[in-house]
Amino acid sequence: MSTSRKRLGVFTSGGDCPGLNTAIRAIVAHATLSYGWEVLGILHATQGLLERKAIPLNAEGLGGMDVLLNMGGTILGAINKGDTLAQADDVIAGYHELGLDALIAICGDGSLKILQQLAQKGNWNFLAIPKTIDNDVALTDRAIGFDTAVNIVVDALSRITSTAASHDRVFVVEVMGRTAGHLALYSGIAGGADVILIPEIPYSIEGICQHLQKLRERWGRKFALIVVAEGAHEIGHDPSQPYPPHHSIGQYIADQVVKQSPIPIELRVSVLGHIQRGGAPMAMDRLLAAGMGNTAVDLAAQGTFGRMVAWQGGQVVTVPISDVVAKCPRHVDPDSFLIRTAQGLGIYVGDKPMLPYVDPTLCRDEVTCAI
Repeated sequence: MSTSRKRLGVFTSGGDCPGLNTAIRAIVAHATLSYGWEVLGILHATQGLLERKAIPLNAEGLGGMDVLLNMGGTILGAINKGDTLAQADDVIAGYHELGLDALIAICGDGSLKILQQLAQKGNWNFLAIPKTIDNDVALTDRAIGFDTAVNIVVDALSRITSTAASHDRVFVVEVMGRTAGHLALYSGIAGGADVILIPEIPYSIEGICQHLQKLRERWGRKFALIVVAEGAHEIGHDPSQPYPPHHSIGQYIADQVVKQSPIPIELRVSVLGHIQRGGAPMAMDRLLAAGMGNTAVDLAAQGTFGRMVAWQGGQVVTVPISDVVAKCPRHVDPDSFLIRTAQGLGIYVGDKPMLPYVDPTLCRDEVTCAI
């Protein structure tokens, strides 16, 4: 890094989520107050590098930046479309022409793969902070935005339950999650869902119908909640193919359940869509963003690059970006304790038998743990 006053760049890439502004605030505060660095906010990620568009971010502005704690979205803008690699040379040149000594990207797994290639080709001093409401970035237990999105979905499920119970209706609630079902699973369990459908465990319409019938016969309950991740798919269906003529997996499931159910069902569909990404970050996302932003700046100060800040075991750690990219996306483990918890609560999570419980802390050999 240069011997003169150092210049740190920061941008947000991919879909927005709560907590991005909190991370920006942490980076600016630590870099300017602790290290005396200059910080440039790159507008709209790689598009800003391409067009050399950046704004100064400094400690003097932190009084006004305190409002970022309560702001969703990102003040720097983001981009999740276009072929960045096709313009790689111009994007790389932007990093150098802006005089950056290091760059911190707050991004998801898709952006991270592209940025790693650019960083390697352009000889960038590059660091990453994970963010996504899908929580599918590898090697981190949590990504910025996930906890708030779970709370948003749970709040929606609570509201929908009231009207479902009032009218004896079954509601299908579609949430985000094309390749990983963390959001559907966490929010479904916390929000009292009766059915949770995720990409990792195929379902059957027959299984859903049987479960709804069981609820009515055993408990006399005519209303129910079905939480479905947008990437969920039936047994035998190619998940890369859509369900024509529907664009919504939630609507497809609703139509098929009504058609195949042996009992009459009144059913409604609610697609939460981008509401899941909006709003002020919850406390956990604020803590993650503050801790991750702080650590990323320390790494830059130490001259340690090519790493992503991660949350593991209740604390911030760092992992090689190359390892993260190689293992993304992080899927829900079909044998995880949360799947077992859902099944134990009587939730249908696809056509998967419940395995017997084995305490991992008591395992003494591979045979015992595999039972």
